[in-house]
Parts: sequence; C-alpha cells; structure tokens
Amino acid sequence: MKDLSKLLLVSILGGALTLGSYKMFFEEEIPAGLPPVSNTSAELIPANYSGDIYGTNADFTEAAENTVNGVVHVKNVAVFKGPRTMRDLIQGNHSGGKALQGAGSGVIISPDGYIVTNNHVIREANEVEVTLNNNKTYTAGIVGADETSDIALLKIDAEGLDYIPFGDSNNVKLGEWVLAVGNPFNLKSTVTAGIISATARDLNTYDATSQSFIQTDAAINPGNSGGALVNINGELVGINTAITSQTGSYIGYAFAVPSNNTRKIVEDIMEYGDVQKGILGIRGGSINPRAVEEFGLETTQGVMVAEVTEGSGAEKAGLERGDIIRKLDNVAINKFSDLTGYINSKRPNDEIDVIFLRDGKQREAKVTLTKFETYTIEPIKIEVSNASQQELQALNVENGVRIHRTLSPRLPAEELVGTIITAIDNKNVSSVSDVERIFRNKNLAEDIVITIVDRNGEKQRMVWR
Repeated sequence: MKDLSKLLLVSILGGALTLGSYKMFFEEEIPAGLPPVSNTSAELIPANYSGDIYGTNADFTEAAENTVNGVVHVKNVAVFKGPRTMRDLIQGNHSGGKALQGAGSGVIISPDGYIVTNNHVIREANEVEVTLNNNKTYTAGIVGADETSDIALLKIDAEGLDYIPFGDSNNVKLGEWVLAVGNPFNLKSTVTAGIISATARDLNTYDATSQSFIQTDAAINPGNSGGALVNINGELVGINTAITSQTGSYIGYAFAVPSNNTRKIVEDIMEYGDVQKGILGIRGGSINPRAVEEFGLETTQGVMVAEVTEGSGAEKAGLERGDIIRKLDNVAINKFSDLTGYINSKRPNDEIDVIFLRDGKQREAKVTLTKFETYTIEPIKIEVSNASQQELQALNVENGVRIHRTLSPRLPAEELVGTIITAIDNKNVSSVSDVERIFRNKNLAEDIVITIVDRNGEKQRMVWR
C-alpha cells in the first residue's frame, strides 16, 4: 500500500515537472487581434443551425484539403537591445533579445513564396516569422503594406509551395457557403464553415476610409487575422480581417477584405511599390428615405452625386450633380460602399462603364478614372489630398490642400477631416506636391506650424512640437 502511494506521488510530481518544463521552454504566443470594429450590442448571438447544416450536396473536404496547406502562421517579432535581468544591468550586458508582439495568419498566393496577411498583424515588427502547415519556419521580408485596406504583402525564400488561387469576389452570392482557414488562438490549421451574410459592408460610415467588406458567419477569432476566406471550390474570395464583438471573440459577425481588392493591392505593391488609387471624381452618398422625399426620387437604391470634381473623369464624361449611379461595369450599385468597393479594385486610367439615372431616364457614360494623390504628414499623423476648386470656393480661400483623414485616435477626425490647410510653416500650399516638398526639406526637430481654414471659414494656426 505504501509502495502504491509512493508511486502515485512520483507520478503527480512527474506530471507537474513536465508541465513546468513546457511553460519554461516553449514560447507562449499572442494571437494578433481581429479588432472589434463595432460594439453595438452585447445581446447579439450567432444563429442556431438545426438539421443538416451542410445540405445534401455541399462537400467541404476537397476545399479544406486544397487550402489548409496554403495558409501559414505569421509571428510578429520585436527585437530589442538592453539588459534582460538585474545581473545584465549590473554587468553592463546589453545583448537584448526578442519578444513576440502577436501572431496571426497569412495566405500563400504564389508557389515562390508571396504571402498576403493583414497590416495590423505585422505592424511595427522588427522581424516576421512564417510557419507553414508542415512546420517549416522562414524569416519573411515585408514587401509592402497598405494601412487603409489593412493588407500587407510578405515574401519568403521558398519554391514549389502550395498556394490558394484568387477567386472573383464580385461573384460571391448571399447565402453561398464559405470556409475560413487560419490559426485562431494559435490552434494551427483550423477550418470553419459559414455563409456569405452580406457584401459591401461599411462598418463605419462616418470615417474617411472607404470600406467594403464581405460579411460571413464562419467562426473567426483572434489569430485568424490575415487568414483565408475561400469558396466551395477552394478559391480565395477574402482575407479575414475583423470581427464585431464586445468580448473580443466571435459572436456571429466576421468581415473579410474582398479578394479582388486584395489582388489589386498586391499587384500594385509588386509593380509600383505602393497602392495606385483611382477615383471617379464625385462626392455623394447612398439614397435614403430623406433623399427620396426631399428630391422626389423614383428609386430607393443607388448613389446620388452631390458634387462632381473639376477636371475629373466624371466631369469630362458629363456626370452632373443629382445624377443617380446604378451600375458600374454591370455591377449593381445599391449603396455607396458598393461603389467604393468596386472602384478600389481599379486603377488610375481604367475606363469604367457607368449606368445612371437623370430625370428618371437611364443614361450611360464611360468614365476614365483619375489618380487620387495623397501625402501623409507623418509627424502629426494627418493625410492630405488635393482640394477641388469647389472646396476652395466654399471656404473662400484661394489655395490649400484638404485633410483627407487622421491617422491617430488622439486627433478629432470629425473636426479636421474636410478642412483646408492653406500654409505650412508660413509657406502657402496648393497641392500635395507642395506639402511633400516642404517636409522633404524640413528639420523635423523644429516646430510644425499649420494654418487651417475650418468648415465655417475660420482661420486657425496649429503648432506641433
């Protein structure tokens, strides 16, 4: 009996030592967050399926087998220098080390090692490590990234890799089955199933960022960021990016950047080094009940043109204030995010076939997209764009650039976006090129003085130290 008790005690101690060794010698990974983008209700829960949720004809096995090896584990590693222990501090040892900032997913898009992930997965990384499904690990280089769309492109030195081909996200249908493939909570190679719940979803209509997400109810959690959303044929239709939740975990709503937009961003980064943004040259918004009543409209869907930018492709093609855009290249435009989502998949100088209504009659025009130029004033986290003549006239100013968006939560976007910067360091500016030239030659240790004209036409001087 005593021998049995001793044996039991030894077993318990052995298990404890094994667990302790695991904790000491194996790295604990932090899933890169799929940021909760909306906290509208804590009561929302995913729908409960009953019966055969897969239907009689749907088979996910082939799609899962064809895609699971094309999704990788991405680790964001920060390298730091400095003493790691009190002994290092006393002895002056500054060897430093590595710290894992976060982990997410990525999608192999070519056999020679190009990988798409989310920008927020690799943001501020000193080093990026990629682990394939076969447990081979590589150090990845960051080819480029676009913060606005939250897409980044990585490259590893490898050949003959399994990859996921791009599908056409314009063809996804409501109710269509999709799979989400990724590494939630560091559970590698996880596949979940759901349907397309919505398309062209704009999660924040009040910011300056044009969003057009695919919404799905496939379970996506922290660590899924940058993973694949694929159709039943195993084709990439989206890059999983965000969830809406008050807990930080999945409650039934997940969002992905459409594959057409992703593909265009990746090709731009590879060919030009940055994203080429084309614009129609209009300002407007979705038709709502108020607009229907106020303007006596006969349609409740589409984008109403509020302003046509001078010199733009839209102006040259004859579009006017009050026109209602219904289709772009046979893609239905029911709301503003439909329009921005499609335009974001195109480039400057692309020609778009626009179907619109004027005075209740359908018309057609071919619009050549013009380039959307922006410049980020990095020290103060503000992005500016060229101002139209109408915008300058509305505020009674002769020159300036428009604040397109703010890049820091500390800045009041609702007050700054749309205002006009007329001078920087007492030098007048009339274009994005003027702003870029000033900061190219500026000593950033000096104060930055910006003259702004707000929406009420009031002039203000702001100083950043």
